[in-house]
Amino acid sequence: MPRPTVAQFAYGSCTVVFSALVMLLLSRTSSGPGIAVVAVSALALGVLVAMTVPHAGPRPAAVARPASGEPARAAATATPTASATAADREPVRERAAS
Repeated sequence: MPRPTVAQFAYGSCTVVFSALVMLLLSRTSSGPGIAVVAVSALALGVLVAMTVPHAGPRPAAVARPASGEPARAAATATPTASATAADREPVRERAAS
């Protein structure tokens, strides 16, 4: 099972805190069982939100867009290459020793 990301923790925690606060203010409950129901439902909602946050993964390659003068179908026929050639890569810049 993959570990949760920082974004999942952040979204889930914020959802639990804010949804519990809103539910307590709207329901105006002061009984123990009412507060327990609000806490459990806020926790369930926070877990649901955290699980639906998309995982960070490899980004897809950028698709070439036609220049303003080219027809739109040229972009549909262009196929991006799987790997960039050496000429397409930016040269490595190293820090100068001081």
